[in-house]
Amino acid sequence: MKEFLFTSESVTEGHPDKVADQISDAILDEHISKDPLSRVAVETLVSMGFVIIAGEVTSSARVDYAEVARKVIKEIGYDSPEKGFDAETAGILTSIHRQSEDIAIGVLKGGAGDQGMMFGFATNENEQYMPSPIVFAHSITRKLAEVRKKGITNFILPDGKSQVTVLYRDDRPAEIKEVVVSTQHTADVKQEELREFVIEEVVKKALPQNLLKNPVYHINPTGSFLKGGPAADTGLTGRKIIVDTYGGFARHGGGAFSGKDPSKVDRSATYYARYVAKNLVAAGVADKLELQVSYAIGEENPLGIFVETFGTEKIPNERIKEIIEKLFDFRPNAMIDQLQLRRPIYRKTASYGHFGRNEEGFTWEELNMVERIKELM
Repeated sequence: MKEFLFTSESVTEGHPDKVADQISDAILDEHISKDPLSRVAVETLVSMGFVIIAGEVTSSARVDYAEVARKVIKEIGYDSPEKGFDAETAGILTSIHRQSEDIAIGVLKGGAGDQGMMFGFATNENEQYMPSPIVFAHSITRKLAEVRKKGITNFILPDGKSQVTVLYRDDRPAEIKEVVVSTQHTADVKQEELREFVIEEVVKKALPQNLLKNPVYHINPTGSFLKGGPAADTGLTGRKIIVDTYGGFARHGGGAFSGKDPSKVDRSATYYARYVAKNLVAAGVADKLELQVSYAIGEENPLGIFVETFGTEKIPNERIKEIIEKLFDFRPNAMIDQLQLRRPIYRKTASYGHFGRNEEGFTWEELNMVERIKELM
């Protein structure tokens, strides 16, 4: 049997990079909720005691950026100096100007806002149609947030990371071999107590028991993790793009998502490529499929659509390409309309991954094209 190991990581919503992503997407949501045609490209930087928000916005909406940022920071859980960051006292600096007219010309006529290539991926190894290592890593960080916010424990703090190594046999997850969890905590908890809690109440309740045969646990490997969040590490929008997508299991075009309105194909085309790949795999076209689409700035139609099935295709690749061209429209405005992307849905995408989540607003995860695909197979 063919065997290999693969590792993916996730970070909690209190990780500095994710704090930045959430602020950027919350600002996007505020603009879109008031003006759905807003064009937004906002970057956020967070560090000890301050936030910098910068970027380009063309919108009829008036948004209090500082108020949005403070609300996000507080909801994450940074509400006192003892946690390393305080929503009430953090200094906030903004530098926002209008979108370049050169870029706007292409966007207003329905073209792509920039050149670039985007990827979508799906695999039938689980019900999420996602690589298992990233699914498992997100499950752990979600559980860390849950036990903290529900008051199940009072010693877990907002910053944290997870990493899961999975053994594959014949392209199917067979066993979880290594689990790494690093979580910020209060000073009064003993390391033995923290380790036992994380293993028993977080990891074992987040991961499938049938795959936890004899894993090696690495819980806070350096020992204490008292200083966390922006006080310990500068955070920046768009610095966790592999966490956001497929955990490194599939390729990434390089463009980040957070803070960008859907006219940016970095976001909309990546969402749409995932939508197409997932529906194709769910229809039985292939067990595993990766799709690449590329654009030139200002042009409406993509330059090319390329499909890789890794030898798992059930019909010829040429036929798969014909099905894609017949059923799916990769023009920017068509993608936006089909996936209903001009809605304030983005803040919740900014932590725990953009894909594999069957939640309200995640229209790119819907399997509503499966029967039409099957009719053409």
